[in-house]
Amino acid sequence: MIRAIPTRWMDNDHYGHVNNVAYYLFFDTAVNGFLIEAAGTDIRDLPAIGIVAESRCRFLSSVSFPDVIHGGLAIERLGTKSVVYRIALFRNDEDDACAIGNFAHVYVDRETRRPVEIPAIIKNAIAGLMA
Repeated sequence: MIRAIPTRWMDNDHYGHVNNVAYYLFFDTAVNGFLIEAAGTDIRDLPAIGIVAESRCRFLSSVSFPDVIHGGLAIERLGTKSVVYRIALFRNDEDDACAIGNFAHVYVDRETRRPVEIPAIIKNAIAGLMA
C-alpha cells in the first residue's frame, strides 16, 4: 500500500529541510489513513482503538517543501493485541527511501484504556499488508 502525503510549508525548519518530527506525522498519516480506507469506517469510533506504543525512524536523505512523500506500509509483526507496521517513505518519484521506520499500535478499550484484542475489522483491513 502506498499513500501520497504532501509536505507543507510549515514542515520545513530553519535549515531548509523537513524537520525530523514531521516524519512521525507522515507515519501516523500513512497508517491511520490506510486503516480508515481499508476498514471502510472511522476507526476512532471503534470500541477498541490503536494507541501508538512505539515508533522509530531512520533518516536516509533530506526532504523539503513542496516535496510529496509516498508512504509504503507492510506488517512487521502481528500479535493478538498489537501490530507493528514497517514503513518506508519515498520523496517524490524516487526509488530509494528517504526514511524507514516502525510504528506499533497496541489496541485498548476506548473507555478503560486497558489492552484488548485487535478488532476483527482491523485484522481484516491489514490482512492485505501481510503478503
